[in-house]
Amino acid sequence: MSRRVAARTRALAKINLSLRILGTHADGYHELRTVFQSLALHDVLIARPAPGPLTLTTDDAQCPADGSNLVMRAATRLWRAAGRRGTPSGVALHLVKRIPMQAGLGGGSSDAAAALRLLAHVWSLSIAEPALHAIARELGADVAYFLVGGTALGAGRGEVLYPLEERPAQSVVLVQPPFGVSTREAYGWWDDAHAGGGLATGEEHGNDLEAPVVGHHPEIGRIVKQLRRAGAVSAAMSGSGSVVFGLFPDQGAALDAADLVRGRGRTVLTTRTVSRRAYGRLTAISR
Repeated sequence: MSRRVAARTRALAKINLSLRILGTHADGYHELRTVFQSLALHDVLIARPAPGPLTLTTDDAQCPADGSNLVMRAATRLWRAAGRRGTPSGVALHLVKRIPMQAGLGGGSSDAAAALRLLAHVWSLSIAEPALHAIARELGADVAYFLVGGTALGAGRGEVLYPLEERPAQSVVLVQPPFGVSTREAYGWWDDAHAGGGLATGEEHGNDLEAPVVGHHPEIGRIVKQLRRAGAVSAAMSGSGSVVFGLFPDQGAALDAADLVRGRGRTVLTTRTVSRRAYGRLTAISR
């Protein structure tokens, strides 16, 4: 590691303002059209010089710190793409988790994108932007989004990105019920619901995964209704769940709504949307 001091970067969360499932590929992946939106809520990834193989620690006991973590997979892919031999080395990574897991907020994917940015810096790699995006797409459908942030349309599996006009800043209430939903579960329930053919059409800006997930977890539907009654401009499940978001015009309205939906073992967070320009500033590498 040529940089001899600790370096860090933020890994911001996202919500899906809409998520439409257009079909299923032969390999089982789903054809999507989704609108991503960055949030200020974030994890922090820190890199420090260290002898020996790359290591990862985290402050969350529920978060794996082995090779199954996307951060470690990102590091390995980046190391190999740079033409380096052996195993990644010279760095100790520490991940400070603040984004809930199995929540539909993209925490794992954002951490992976943060690892690509941070390690390219501390290893002094000359990796062109297209190559970095190619690695991101290999890691997961939405990892590439977290290299750009802001408001963006995701097509294909979510990895084909088109920047959209920035939205006015909004305050956001995030409500996580006392359970998670894995991506595999959510899409499996959607597949079961559409086994006979035909696709959900629904409203243009809805989330096609919400109905099948609510069928197994009615609490998510109750949270959506409560946020709407509390004055949310829009409320829906994010991604594959289990977090529900509500968009509010200002922080005061968001804080009032957050108080109304607390209880029942829920985790309630308030944050704000982030523009593409602010995303670049917030995710910049610092010491």
